[in-house]
Order: sequence, then structure tokens, then C-alpha cells
Amino acid sequence: MFKLKIIIASTRPGRKGPSITQWVYEVAKTHPEFNTEIVDLAVINLPLLDEAEHPRLQKYTQQHTKDWSAIIDAADAYIIVTSEYNYGYPATLKNAIDFLYNEWCYKPAGIVSYGGLSGGIRAVQQLKQVLSSVKMVPLAESVNIPFFTKHIDAEGKFTADDILNRSLETMLKELAIWTEAMKQMREKKKG
Repeated sequence: MFKLKIIIASTRPGRKGPSITQWVYEVAKTHPEFNTEIVDLAVINLPLLDEAEHPRLQKYTQQHTKDWSAIIDAADAYIIVTSEYNYGYPATLKNAIDFLYNEWCYKPAGIVSYGGLSGGIRAVQQLKQVLSSVKMVPLAESVNIPFFTKHIDAEGKFTADDILNRSLETMLKELAIWTEAMKQMREKKKG
């Protein structure tokens, strides 16, 4: 069974990421290939990058970095749930990625984005470049949710339509394939 971490990128007060992430989590739990856990960047609460050494060296001096390293290193794959702010993804996500390097390498990532008309696709394009630079494999399959608030009820529950559910199922199936392949790559690299 592969360890899948679903990362909530937005930390903004009033954010809707947790509601969307709960939907992703519930669907992911039905896939027996994955042992799934939610990781909330608001709870992790990393400061702006404060390590003196390059993350590639893993000479961490701050306890929050060591804790973050352990969380990310333990995963075999990720799903990043991100909003789009001003044509990009949240700075908190960029900061969280930049804290580490080796922990991300040779692991696949699916992306669920949400926003207005674009559904967050501009943020996804930027994010894919950054993920590739830490040797991750961002999947071609993604879930983009335009006008996401129409899926959230008065109690804050996100309800996906058939198109979104099919998109997420497709992404999860692809993520399982890439996770298995990338795990073998990581094992070869160690050996």
C-alpha cells in the first residue's frame, strides 16, 4: 500500500481548500492502493524559509523543518489541493516546497485546483514547473474546479458533480500507476 499525502495549499482565513480536500480524501480512501492522509499547511505553519543551508544538503537546524521533512519523506505520492491567487498558486505552497528537496524527488503529484472561470489552471501550469524542478512528476491528469463555490453548500460541504468525480477517479488511477513506477525508481537510486 502506498502512502498518499493530500496537501491543502491555502492558509487564508475563510479558505475553501479543506472542504474540497475532504471530498478528495473520501474518494481517495476508496482506492485500496493508497493509505491516505491530509496535510494542512495552515496547521504545519512553516515560517518563511529560514534554513541557512541548501535543502539538498539536508542540514536542517530548525525543528519545524525536521518535522516537515519527516512528513514529506514518508509519502510515496501527493495530491496538492490549491487555489489560484492572481494567476498563481499560494506563496505558502511555494515556501513549503522550497524548504525541502530530496524528500520530494522521484515522487508523483496529482493536482486539484479551484478558482473562478479558469478553475485554477494558470496556477497549475506554474506549479508543474516548480514540481519538476524538485524531480517530482506532476501528472498530466488533473482536476480543475471552475466556479467552485457553486459546489459548496451553506454548511461548507463540497459536493462534486459527475464530471469532477470522473476526473478525480481518472487522476487517482493514473497516480497509482506512477506511484508504483516511481517507487521502483527510488529503490534503484538507493541501490
